[in-house]
Amino acid sequence: MSNNIVNEKFRMDKDFMYTGAKTSQISFPLGGIGTGSIGLAGNGRLIDWEIFNRPNKLSFNGFSFFAVKAECKGEVKLTKVLNGDMQAPYTGEGKGKYEGYGYGPRRENMAGFPHFTNTSFRGQFPFAEMNFDDADDPITVKLTAFNPFIPLNDRDSSIPCAIFEYEVTNRSADELEISVVGNVSNPFRQGAVNEAVEFGGRSAIRMSSTQYEADEAEFGDLTLMTDNDDVSYQSYWYRGGWFDNLTVFWKDFRRPGRFQERNYEGPRELDAKRLHEKHQDVGLLSGHSTVAAGGKAKFRFVLAWNFPNCVNFWNPGNGDDSGRLPSWKNYYSTVFRDSTDTANYIMEHYGRLNKETRLFQETLFRSTLPDTVIDAISSNISILKSPTVLRLTDGTLYGFEGVHTNEGSCEGSCSHVWNYEQATAFLFPALARSMRNIEYKHAQFENGKMAFRLMLPAERTTRDNTFRAAADGQMGGVIKSYREWKISGDTEWLRSIWPNVRKALEYAWDPTNEDQWDADKDGVMEGRQHHTLDMELFGPNSWLTSMYLTALKAAAEMAKALGEQEIAAEYDALCAKGSAWTNEHLFNGRYFHQLVDLKDQSVLEKYGAEEVYWNDEAGEHKYQIGEGCGIDQVLGQWFAHLVGLGYVLDPVKVKRAVQSIYDNNYIENLRDFPNACRIYGLNDESGLMICTWPDENSPVVPVPYADECMNGFEYQASCHMIYEGFVMEGLNAVKSIRDRYDGERRNPWNEFECGSNYARSMASYGLLLALSGFEYDMVGGHIGFSPRWQAEDFRCFWSLNDGWGEFRSSDGQLELEVMMGELRLSSFGSGQLVERDVKSVTIGGKSVSFEQAEGNLIWKEKIVLEPQTILVLQF
Repeated sequence: MSNNIVNEKFRMDKDFMYTGAKTSQISFPLGGIGTGSIGLAGNGRLIDWEIFNRPNKLSFNGFSFFAVKAECKGEVKLTKVLNGDMQAPYTGEGKGKYEGYGYGPRRENMAGFPHFTNTSFRGQFPFAEMNFDDADDPITVKLTAFNPFIPLNDRDSSIPCAIFEYEVTNRSADELEISVVGNVSNPFRQGAVNEAVEFGGRSAIRMSSTQYEADEAEFGDLTLMTDNDDVSYQSYWYRGGWFDNLTVFWKDFRRPGRFQERNYEGPRELDAKRLHEKHQDVGLLSGHSTVAAGGKAKFRFVLAWNFPNCVNFWNPGNGDDSGRLPSWKNYYSTVFRDSTDTANYIMEHYGRLNKETRLFQETLFRSTLPDTVIDAISSNISILKSPTVLRLTDGTLYGFEGVHTNEGSCEGSCSHVWNYEQATAFLFPALARSMRNIEYKHAQFENGKMAFRLMLPAERTTRDNTFRAAADGQMGGVIKSYREWKISGDTEWLRSIWPNVRKALEYAWDPTNEDQWDADKDGVMEGRQHHTLDMELFGPNSWLTSMYLTALKAAAEMAKALGEQEIAAEYDALCAKGSAWTNEHLFNGRYFHQLVDLKDQSVLEKYGAEEVYWNDEAGEHKYQIGEGCGIDQVLGQWFAHLVGLGYVLDPVKVKRAVQSIYDNNYIENLRDFPNACRIYGLNDESGLMICTWPDENSPVVPVPYADECMNGFEYQASCHMIYEGFVMEGLNAVKSIRDRYDGERRNPWNEFECGSNYARSMASYGLLLALSGFEYDMVGGHIGFSPRWQAEDFRCFWSLNDGWGEFRSSDGQLELEVMMGELRLSSFGSGQLVERDVKSVTIGGKSVSFEQAEGNLIWKEKIVLEPQTILVLQF
């Protein structure tokens, strides 16, 4: 099949554009890493106000919206809310009194006011673009919304704000006076105060409350700022009952000219019985511009927030002696004094922040990888901007698994869920290292056992934790430590955590390991093994053993680098022994499986687990895989490929197993597939199942979630298919996921599993590594590409600890360009160098001497690539 035909199959319709019903589920997160976010809905509404240190799905912040007005010679020609049509149904949702089901759309939707009929939403994270274009209007409007997202720059990528830039085009024959107004409700129910301020020569409306002290959880402020030269404002909308405030606003807006200031003395008085009322104070800020016929004007707004005090309300333990819940300062509040300071920083540095974010987006999206893959990668890195992620006071990254509607889903940077996540390690390596640091400092017991969930404050973890260790999570931590070391090249950092890494690995055979993972120290996971499907496997299985083998191989390489040759030899020998046994005993000719006698209750009795895991009626174990074909059966091998460790299991058997996953677990049409678990795919949708039993010998009660298609697992399996040469199969599985998140069925920027914005879906970043054949070793100063896609005409984004940029391959030439940062290299590798001789190498047009050997170019001394310098290899 030609690349053109393949590209067409995996192309996104209309260049990542969503219209009509395909916008109904969109909520595009606008916020920084660890700051919370505001959702930009598919029709332009501001929804999902998750900026108050907790999730807040399906929420509004009162009347918060933008609107546009066009006047000609003192006559108002157009006034519209900058929204598109609200998609059906219109009955209302929820069970609220006087709103919700049976009362129609909530007024906060602004659906009852003039708005645009013809709109479109173009989503290429980190930018969202909307066009508002009704044929009979004298103007068209384009919105660009984003928050800075700059690889390696975690500070500027963690700014608590949303940026909105409206470009208005006058397509009439007359000069028009254009106004764009931003309205924001003060979120505080008590003591709410709005004030118009000038800061840095810019106009802003600042919202706060007199009710709370600086150390209280509710304390904080919002700022709406514009850099427009001609501004009017109202500190307050009209205060009244019923529908008075919105009615009066629209009358004010419909009048020609500017808004007139309105102010009130002090906060609105609400007694305790009236705090539930919807009468929030609203402030507005409007930019004005005279636009000639055929001309354009831009109106830029920054909506910033600062709620500095994060509180553990979800699992606080006993609190302190005063009964107060555990709390800490958000990282962003150590960088910015308040929301006005934040907004001003954005305005002061807007040109650079926009340019660098746009450079990343353009580099990623001009890749020649299939659109579906770029969509999967880009849409899921938005999880870093969702309330799934926190940054602690010192900047450490901390994550839930995902989020429920009003609180995090499953706390603790859960090690076996975050095993799958690959984006942070490459885009923000310092944040990935911070996760390793806190895990080994606060989640490890003296004997090496790791708590797979970190509590907050982190010091509580080993004191209050009652869970056993997770086999996949603990071994994954070893592999991730190796990955972070290879990405950063920082051997001193590795040395600082190495004793803890060793203890974590060796806990597998430690006599105090209550689960006896590898009690006989033969390189095979046995005993009782807790895992990411929330139960335990008993006995040898390839899934968790492959993670163990990869951890052993990674640890051996780390030990060698640190001069511990005897330890390295021990780990290597154990890995080889375990691999040989697994290849011989856990492969059934088609795929790898679990070796367990489901009828043997004594295995469970050994661990006192028979009450949970024994099925009396069937006389067999519950929650096991047995002879099933599991989606994660060679998970460790996938991870080994990602971190450059080669094969830990027989390559021939691995390839056959991966093929079997596609043959057995990929369901083309789910309509007739029975699913007793959670429903993540249905009707005519497709997906990869967690586990199937090709020989129809499933346990009566099988491993949990067997019938589900869960995105993160699917990305892992798809990525592994590509590594093993099943490129079309892997791409097809990826397409099935993204087809499910099409804007109408589900939100393209919210892949969910156990809750929204689920971290495991960031496994999709691995597709970039697999398809580009990306290899990296910053310890040795090596980088390489061996594309598995469009090898004759290829380009893709790459990122490592000190720099990021683009790789390009065309007939007769390879190019490596650094866009930001730098790259220090001793060698460059590519499969294309195995069969072809390199004639010349230049950097910035200057020749560089080199040696060529075994698919690598080698320099006698490290070369340094700086921004906009290009390494060119010509054949």
